[in-house]
Amino acid sequence: MKYLNTRINNVQIDASLLQRLHTTEIHLTARTCSPDRFERELEAVFAATSSFFQEQGIPSGCAVFARLFVSDFMNQEDHLETLALYCRKELENCLFSIVQQPPLTGNKLALWLYAIRDDGVRQPLVERSENQLVVKRESHAHIWRSQMMAEETAGDSYAQTAAVFAQWNGTLREQGCTLTDNCIRTWLFVKDIDYNYHGVVRSRRELFETLGMTRDTHYIASTGIEGRHADPNVSVIMDAYAIARVKHEQVRYLQALSHLNPTHEYGVTFERGTSVDFGDRRHLYISGTASINSKGEIIHQQNVSRQLERVFENIGALLDDGGATLEDIAQMIVYLRDLSDAPVLELFFQERFCTVPKVIVLAPVCRPGWLVEIECIAIKAVERSQFCNF
Repeated sequence: MKYLNTRINNVQIDASLLQRLHTTEIHLTARTCSPDRFERELEAVFAATSSFFQEQGIPSGCAVFARLFVSDFMNQEDHLETLALYCRKELENCLFSIVQQPPLTGNKLALWLYAIRDDGVRQPLVERSENQLVVKRESHAHIWRSQMMAEETAGDSYAQTAAVFAQWNGTLREQGCTLTDNCIRTWLFVKDIDYNYHGVVRSRRELFETLGMTRDTHYIASTGIEGRHADPNVSVIMDAYAIARVKHEQVRYLQALSHLNPTHEYGVTFERGTSVDFGDRRHLYISGTASINSKGEIIHQQNVSRQLERVFENIGALLDDGGATLEDIAQMIVYLRDLSDAPVLELFFQERFCTVPKVIVLAPVCRPGWLVEIECIAIKAVERSQFCNF
């Protein structure tokens, strides 16, 4: 994994690049170095991202998926036309997600962007529609969907969760896929999570049972976290990623039972992590991970510093289960429950993982005792000749 950390004008950009054969994957995070008005931060971040792409010889059309973390979606929504214009001009293929999770750096927004650069080979076919992107490569099709929410937003979190999964199921069927066989990762953003998360959990569990997804089969890597839309009636938003034509033997579900208990023991239905093998690389998707032990107990109560240490111990164990290490992390999203703990996180990341692309946001976790939760994506170079290359 190669890390690049640079400042372009007033914007800090951190990127990871893994190149194998003719294909490079890039994860990038960006934010202004000093807070400003929302529209100025937005323009500065995307101008700097364009400059970074040009400096690195990355065509703008390589951008696949991006998420904007904003501080006040309702009041900032009108300015997002700037984003739409930019995307049509500079990032024509990129699929965007937007969620209210205020960056802890004091910024109005932060960006995470994922891109795929192919050198010297035929470019993949990209199909772009509203809130959906399909990247058709030689061996697989990669399906991204963003901003799924109930069309009729009346109803509780239980009903809205059922609605977003129905949308995702429809998308998968159109691509000849199923939730059970092809979905790799979901993100569920839940308004007022302390109140609404129970409905999300119950709705998802009931759906999975109807599909035969149980403790004896498998679930899906996921993060369920506080996040808001500009529309106050929206309680649940979902982003998701799937792979068409993926074989069962390419996918493993990570457990690290020495450190973590199976999630079904406390009534939730998600995988701690999922790895996907290609001929030339392995992707590892680590779900939102907190300070928990192998009995499902929260440890280091009310001590965010100790919880941070345990979170990375748990992530390290999950990566080890997938044959990877912390050095293979391509990006991470850090969710903090209490704003007053932000200085502890700042010091921690100055000392550790300072080069890894990351976004740190204010977003309460689904269990109040968890002060911090972290998700990540890792990419490891492997040789698995029985599978097609990425």
